[in-house]
Amino acid sequence: MPVTRPPFTIGIEEEYLLVDRETRDLVAKPDPALWDGLRQVLGPQVGPEFLRAQIEVGTVKSKTIQEAHADLARLRRDLAGVVSEYGAAIIAASTHPFAQWWDQQHTEDARYEKLAADFQQVARRLVICGMHVHVGIDDPDLRIDLMNQVRYFLPHLLALTTSSPFWTGRETGLLCYRLTVFKTLPRTGIPEEFSSWSEYDRHVQVLVNAGIIEDATKLWWDIRPSNRYPTVELRVADVATRLADAIAVAALYLSLLEMLFRLRTENRRWRAYAPMLINENLWRAQRYGVHGSLMDYGRGELVEFRDLVEELLVLTEVDARTMGVTEELAHIRTIAKEGTSAHRQLAVYHEALDRDASQREAQEAVVDHLIVDTMHGL
Repeated sequence: MPVTRPPFTIGIEEEYLLVDRETRDLVAKPDPALWDGLRQVLGPQVGPEFLRAQIEVGTVKSKTIQEAHADLARLRRDLAGVVSEYGAAIIAASTHPFAQWWDQQHTEDARYEKLAADFQQVARRLVICGMHVHVGIDDPDLRIDLMNQVRYFLPHLLALTTSSPFWTGRETGLLCYRLTVFKTLPRTGIPEEFSSWSEYDRHVQVLVNAGIIEDATKLWWDIRPSNRYPTVELRVADVATRLADAIAVAALYLSLLEMLFRLRTENRRWRAYAPMLINENLWRAQRYGVHGSLMDYGRGELVEFRDLVEELLVLTEVDARTMGVTEELAHIRTIAKEGTSAHRQLAVYHEALDRDASQREAQEAVVDHLIVDTMHGL
């Protein structure tokens, strides 16, 4: 029996860090009036995150990538406008160049209070932000099937978004340090392969029935079936500082899911690989990003990421046209050539040091850069 074509709607969630324009440090205790202003302007599309210095926005459910792009651009602009009235700015980066996690305070909310109580210092270290991309797939078994297959491409999607090269005032040597912090939580990383929605649900219910979790929202995998929406939710990505980069990655994710669905209609599928192999590429994406290489497990050899990008563009060419994202998808070639936010942050940092700036002055220069880069193209 043929599977009904999914709606492939799209929604994008982004988390930002709130910084003081004068000190460039995180705003550990925002003025309560700031949140009143945010809710008045952005309504239900804005909300708090675990830490008070974090803000999350989400687009409306969009039929096209262009609709999501326009909505996310508006959210960034409006958000930046409101916080500027309080001497603050937003940065779309997955870590802050020098903020100390022990100085931060978590949001006063029952859910976050429980998270802090359960995970203690592991939770208190979560001064990290990410981007989540939801793609609408109504059929639950199809959601599981496509999730299983698209896991292979998670390292590619991460490499295109890296924006977390610093941690507590130190250059980490990684382009994405965020995942290193996040994976200290349980129920994170690459999900195992499930044969059906029923099998997935049985696994979830084991944890629910034991009282370990309340529901599947406590599964924080790099990709998961959303518990709130009929979507497959991409969670592996750093938050992309430039909006054009974020939209390009969302377009690639959308095109990959369309490609995998198309293969299914042709009685074909992407070959499954063990999580240990995918994790090896995830590490390489964290460490080296777009200027490194990933393992091509079909060939059994390392391939330069720029070459993999060209293969991805060929692989999804038909599907990009089907989804109307050819122009947006082409931008991943630019990211692969010019680098991600992490590369730009490191360049600003080292240029400042070369001008005899102190380490703190160089880190503050990175924050200033991120404030401007977050609004790039808006």
